[in-house]
Amino acid sequence: MDENLLSDLISQALKAGADAAEAVGAERNAMSVTVRLGELEEVEREEARDLGLRVFVGKRQATVSGSDISPEARAKLVERAVAMAKLAPEDPYAGLADPELLARGPLPELDLYDPTEPSPETMEARARAAEDAARAVEKVTNSDGASASWSSSTWRLVTSGGFSGLHRASGFSIGASAIAADEGGMENGHDWRSARWQSDLPAPETIGAEAGRRAAMRLGARKIASTTAPVIFENRLAASLLGPLIGAIAGPSIARGTSFLKDKLGQQLFAKGIAITDDPHRVRGLGSSPFDDEGVGNRPQALIDDGVLTTWLLNSASARQLGLKSTGHASRGLAGPPGVSVNNLTLQPGEKSREELMADAGSGLLVTSMFGPSLNGNTGDWSVGCSGFWFEGGEIAYPVTEITVAGNLVDIYGRLIPGSDLEIRGASNAPSILVDALAIAGR
Repeated sequence: MDENLLSDLISQALKAGADAAEAVGAERNAMSVTVRLGELEEVEREEARDLGLRVFVGKRQATVSGSDISPEARAKLVERAVAMAKLAPEDPYAGLADPELLARGPLPELDLYDPTEPSPETMEARARAAEDAARAVEKVTNSDGASASWSSSTWRLVTSGGFSGLHRASGFSIGASAIAADEGGMENGHDWRSARWQSDLPAPETIGAEAGRRAAMRLGARKIASTTAPVIFENRLAASLLGPLIGAIAGPSIARGTSFLKDKLGQQLFAKGIAITDDPHRVRGLGSSPFDDEGVGNRPQALIDDGVLTTWLLNSASARQLGLKSTGHASRGLAGPPGVSVNNLTLQPGEKSREELMADAGSGLLVTSMFGPSLNGNTGDWSVGCSGFWFEGGEIAYPVTEITVAGNLVDIYGRLIPGSDLEIRGASNAPSILVDALAIAGR
């Protein structure tokens, strides 16, 4: 979106009575193609252009958004935002980002934009190839479909504090879901990959074959008795254990006093040697950005360093409330004030492969699917529905289903052991994780 249009929106807001303002322009083009059982099922095309405006009147703030960018609509947007701000309750921590923290000078080159726009025919061919490969796997009898997608997005932020920044990115993905069956029942399996650049995607046949393989491996899944045993979380989903960590060290949670980690800053939370990093400047990273959503300069950092919790995740408002400075983790959409998020979160790998972790554990549960997590944010008590495989003697014995794994996350974090099989699949990544003993609820 044109920088002059956003600058004009800021000027109008100041003339209408705002003391400060920030404007966001977002443009998105996207397409997805889905096939099922060899037939084209759906083609979706999206084209959107939207505006967001946040204004401050003293310590009062309001945000509005709209998709009509005509001069008349922009004038109404400004009028509504300023009127809302004047009626809003005061927030002593509201305001634009501190000027000294804004991203300045040449922004890092992150190589996030691939100008290639695949045709619908090309995307259909990819989806068909993925589904064909899945259906070719032995014991696969049906398909939940396969899809290919593409997107291109532009995000521009302009503030009355003098910041103007542009963030442009593309995305490509392929996914497939297969159903396998035998006399004992049916099971499904899926695989997917996303990338900033089309050339970084695996072949669709690889995606489909893996979806089929995972479905076939699930046949014969059993229920097991409740027990306590070692649990290994597969690398594809192990980063899910880090989601509650991010919520618990987010500045707004700390400021409200509602986090189970509120007293853990600077303390040993994980075992020595463990590192969890956040890198907004990863080249072609799915979570990368050259600045945060308030224009604050961001940087790679270790959230967990040698097992120690090093920082809270702060936007400007939560930083002011805690008497600190923003860490460059502000995140916002077009409407509403900023929240907090990470960028490319990574649990750094350990030294042992998943097979070696299984050998060390002897017998236990390998989790390959998780659903319905439950968390008490004040205590860290956590549980999640799972399916996967029981292993014995360090080898997979049989698939299992309808189980729940539970524990306290402070205890889990203190005992988890990362494997060496890290794969960068998304914006949050981890190798397989072993926890030496967890409660497993079965039949």
